[in-house]
Order: sequence, then structure tokens, then C-alpha cells
Amino acid sequence: MIRVNQELLKFMSGFEPPETNGFASQHKFKPKKIILEQAARIEFVFIIKSGIAKCYRLEENGSQFIQEFFGEGEIFGEIEMFNNDESFSYIEALTDLIVYQISRKNFNKLLEENPKFNRLILNALAAKIKYKAIRHSFHQLNPIETNLLRLKEQFPDLLKMISKADIANYLGITERSLNRSLKLLKERKLIG
Repeated sequence: MIRVNQELLKFMSGFEPPETNGFASQHKFKPKKIILEQAARIEFVFIIKSGIAKCYRLEENGSQFIQEFFGEGEIFGEIEMFNNDESFSYIEALTDLIVYQISRKNFNKLLEENPKFNRLILNALAAKIKYKAIRHSFHQLNPIETNLLRLKEQFPDLLKMISKADIANYLGITERSLNRSLKLLKERKLIG
């Protein structure tokens, strides 16, 4: 659920202090701060140094569709950079967030001149595609309770870190259905 990319994080930490390396700068965001807006022009790629962010689309009916949660080392803005297109989703800080920000020029330069960085970005894109395919098929083919147990197993502090509304949106269910399923799992003593 909360995706991480330790290899990319390790690569980026080699550029510190970022204010002097010429490739990236560090920025801090408080919870609920929007970092990227849907349908906005993108001029930077971001890699999370610490914290958690959510990636979501705001649909015409006002509902959020949460695509994924990003943790340490995860990258965002790269797809829009490749497509030279507007952002197709919002990125919002859920916790205190520190990111590396890389300009379009420096991102392209790193891709062209640094084979290791290029490979890390390709791996990150492949992992996103694989993750989404597995996640969507699992959510589609299993009951809510099974999805919740899987999330709880992977992230024991899930309900402390992420709101019920966000978990429900991530699973594509209502908050009411989520609460009903949580109650059922507690009654069966499958969760505390």
C-alpha cells in the first residue's frame, strides 16, 4: 500500500547536500499540503526523502480516487515529464514530507548521462505498472475483509497513519462499508 524505493533513495542521498550539488534541492511540506495539482504544468520531478504522500485523482463528482501512497524513495512527476503533459493527479502530503526536487533540465541530463539513474527510473516505472496490476486484480477478486487483512498484515499501523476515508477511497468502497468490515474483523478477532 505504501510504496517505497530504497535503491532510488540511496542514489539520491549520494547527492547531498542537495543545495550545493546543482542537481536537486530539498523541500519540506506539512500534512495536507498539495505538492502537485491535477491538470497543472509540471516542471519538476520529486523523490521522497522521508514521509508519506498520497496520489489521487479528483473526479467530476468531487470524489477522490486514490491511486497509491508514496513513501521513501518513491518518485512522482516523471510520467508527466516524459509525456511533456499536465499532471493527471494530485499529490498531497499525508505526513511531514521531505522531497528531492529535480528540474526538467537536470532530470533529463541525469537520464542521458547517468546509466545507473536511468536504470533506477526504468525500474521504478516497471514497479509502478506491476504494482497496479497486482493491486487491482487482488482488490477486484477478493472481499473487502481479505483486502483489509492483507493491508493490515503489510502495514500494522495502517489505521494510525492513514484516515479511514483514504483507506476506503484506496479500496474503492464507501467509508460505511469499511467500518462494517472492520467491525466484522474485530468480532472475529482477526484484528485488534
